[in-house]
Amino acid sequence: MLKTPTTIFLGLATSFTFLLISPPPPKSFYHSLYISTSLSDNTSISHHLHTLTRRPHVAGSEANAEAAAYVLSIFTSSNIKSHIASYEVSLTYPSSRSLTLIPPPPETPTTFNLRQEIYDGDPYADVADEVQPTFHAYAKSGTVSGLVVYVNYGRIVDYLTLKEMGVNISGTIVLARYGEIYRGNIVKNAYEEGAIGALLYTDRKDYGGGGGDTRWFPDEKWMPPSGVQVGTVYNGIGDPTTPGWASTGDCERLSEEEVEKGGDVPLIPSLPISGADGETILRSVGGDVAHEDWQGSIDAPTYRVGPGPGIINLSYTGNQIIGTIQNVIGIIEGAEEPDRFIILGNHRDAWTFGAVDPNSGTAALLEVAERLGKLQKKGWKPRRTIVLCNWDAEEYGLVGSTEWVEENREMLASRAVAYLNVDCGVAGPVFHASATPQLDELLKRATQQVQDPENSSQTIYDSWVDSSNSPPIGRLGDGGSDFAAFVQHVGIPAAAMFFGGGYPVYHSMYDDFVWMEKFGDPMFHRHVADLWALKAR
Repeated sequence: MLKTPTTIFLGLATSFTFLLISPPPPKSFYHSLYISTSLSDNTSISHHLHTLTRRPHVAGSEANAEAAAYVLSIFTSSNIKSHIASYEVSLTYPSSRSLTLIPPPPETPTTFNLRQEIYDGDPYADVADEVQPTFHAYAKSGTVSGLVVYVNYGRIVDYLTLKEMGVNISGTIVLARYGEIYRGNIVKNAYEEGAIGALLYTDRKDYGGGGGDTRWFPDEKWMPPSGVQVGTVYNGIGDPTTPGWASTGDCERLSEEEVEKGGDVPLIPSLPISGADGETILRSVGGDVAHEDWQGSIDAPTYRVGPGPGIINLSYTGNQIIGTIQNVIGIIEGAEEPDRFIILGNHRDAWTFGAVDPNSGTAALLEVAERLGKLQKKGWKPRRTIVLCNWDAEEYGLVGSTEWVEENREMLASRAVAYLNVDCGVAGPVFHASATPQLDELLKRATQQVQDPENSSQTIYDSWVDSSNSPPIGRLGDGGSDFAAFVQHVGIPAAAMFFGGGYPVYHSMYDDFVWMEKFGDPMFHRHVADLWALKAR
C-alpha cells in the first residue's frame, strides 16, 4: 500500500480537535505528530477494514460480537480505558418469505427465489450463507394478495400524480423503486394510501449504471441485477419497545400492540427485491404509461402504472426477539477539563459485510485510537476528555447510540461539548459535511489544514468550496445516523463527515472489501484523510 505522509490522516483528524477544545498547540506537538503519523501507512487502515468485513455482522449476531471484541482490543492495546456498554433491545430477523407473481394468461406464475447471487471468484462465497435473507427490519408479518400498482419512488407527490391519472391504490400491492425518500416512509405512505403491501426494488436507472451495455460488480461499481437493498422500515429511533428510556436489565417495555399504536412501525407487510425481479413484475403491469420521469433505464420495459393485471402474492413472517447489543466505549481523560467531553462516534453493525456502511468509518475510528495512543506514549494529553464510541444496531434505527444517550442523558447535557459522527466514511471521492451551526467555522478551519487526497496541490477545503467560496455545509435535521439522539434528545452540537455520498451497492451483500478496494478507495488514501481526530482533540 501507498505510504502516507503526516499531513493526511492525523493532520486533519487531530487539528480539528484542537480547534474545538484548546488554543493552537506548540510547534513541538506538530513535530511529535509528524513522527507518529509518518510511521503509519495505508496498510494499517485497510487491515482494520479487511478484518471487520470478513463475515456478515448484523446486530445481535455472533460475528458482530466478534467485531466488537476486535474494536475493544484495538482500544485497549492503544492504552485507552475501554468497556462494553450492553443493552437488551428489540431486534427482528426474517423467519419466512415468499413472493409469487401471477401474470395474465397465458403466462405462467413466477415464484421469485429472493436471493442475491454469488459471483464467480467471490472471496466471500464461504460465508455467504451467513448473510440474512433479504428483508425489512421491523416489517409487519402477514400474507397479502393483490393487483400491482407502480408508484415510482412512493412519495406523496407520486400518489398525487396517480390520483390525477385516476389510479386507485386501495387494496393493491405497490411497487416502488428505492431512492429520493427513506424506505420507511415509502411503506408508511403506501399504507396511508390504502395499499395492503409494498415491494421496494433497486432500479437500474438509479443503481445499475443506467442499463444498456453497462457491466456491474465485480467488473464495475454498479449493483448487480440480483442485488437487494435491505434495511429497516422503522420510523423512530432507539428500541421501539422502550421509547424515552434505556433498554437495561428488566426494564419496562411496551407491548407489540402499544408499539404499533405509536405509529413508528409499519402496518402492512413489505419486502425489498432486486432490480431484475422488479422489472419482471413491471412487465405484468398494464394501464396507462407512466410519466417520462417515472421510466427506467434505456433498455428497460415501458413502465405502466396499473393496477394489474399482474397479481402479487406476498408473505412475510418476522422473528422478533430481545437481543443483546454491544457499544464499545473508550475514554482518554482530559488533563485540564476532564469533566468536559468531546465524543467521536461510529457504528459497527452491518446488514451484510459493510465495507462502506459502516466499517470504512470504523476502520478510521480504530486508526484514530491507535494514533492517539501513540501520542499518549509521548506524553501528550488532551485538554478535555475524548470519548470514542463504537455503536451497535444503528441499522435497526440508531438503537445503540440512542439507548446510550437515554441512559446518560443528564451527564451528556451537562458535560458534552460536541459529538462528531462518521458513518459511511468512504464511498468515493468528494468530501461532504453537515453540522449544527455552532461547528460551521470549525469545519472550515479544519478542512483548510489537510491535503486533499485527490489533489496534493490543494486542501480539502479548496476542493469542497463552491463557486461562491463558501463550503456547502448541510444541516443535521433528520435521523440519518447516530448524531440524531445527541442533537434531538440532548441538544449537543454535532457534525457528520464522509467522502463520496451514495453508492450503488448500498445495503447489499456486494458492499464488501473487494468493492472498496476496486472502486470506493483503491489506495485507501481517502480513509487516511479523515477529519476526525483533528476535531476531537
